Amino acid sequence: MNDKKTAIITGASRGIGRATAVQLARAGYFVIINFKTNETAAQETLNMVKSEGGDGTIIPFDVADSEQTRNAVKTITEQYKNIQALINNAGITADGLFMLLGEEEWDSVINTSLNGFYHMTKPIVREMIRKKRGSIVSVSSLSALMPNRGQANYAAAKAGIIAASRSLASEVARFGVRVNVVAPGLIETDMIKDAPVDQIKQIIPMARLGKPQEVASVIRFLCSDDASYVTGQVIGINGGIC
Repeated sequence: MNDKKTAIITGASRGIGRATAVQLARAGYFVIINFKTNETAAQETLNMVKSEGGDGTIIPFDVADSEQTRNAVKTITEQYKNIQALINNAGITADGLFMLLGEEEWDSVINTSLNGFYHMTKPIVREMIRKKRGSIVSVSSLSALMPNRGQANYAAAKAGIIAASRSLASEVARFGVRVNVVAPGLIETDMIKDAPVDQIKQIIPMARLGKPQEVASVIRFLCSDDASYVTGQVIGINGGIC
């Protein structure tokens, strides 16, 4: 049994999830690094955490799969008794014009981002309510607020996270549990590796892409006592796009 303050980060094998694991480890959390398929990348995240003097573990499961997630969370909550932070970061894209989107492309994105939020948050928030403390931060997207053509599925999933988080925040605030959302813009991750970066920079007032660490720093703040009066908020991290 581990009583050290613990953070769960879904989709933590790379990108924003990896940077968040490192940042929270620096802040003294034992980090549970979730991944779906890339164990090598997840292990690299854990190695980075340990190189910073932190500690953690890697646990594979697909947040889109309710049974897998239920079993994994049961194991986690039995072993780790001081879960103070949940970061819902797992997400995928399957872009395409709406009229050409198949059910698989629609369902896979909704299931990972939005249903994944539900599968993770419901059992963990129950534990947090019992302890009367906790911070849940979910990673949405600028696309939820300013949808792009060809991303109806992604925009819907990420907008759903915002609405669900705001509703949940109002339900659990009196129990000492805070629920917030970050909405990154264009961040240097694998998700935008095929994007026309030079064109994108032209619409960003700061004229550059963001870094995963810049998103992770905001997440770390939202998990800290410095944000003890912050709940139900959506924080944009987008270089000035309004």
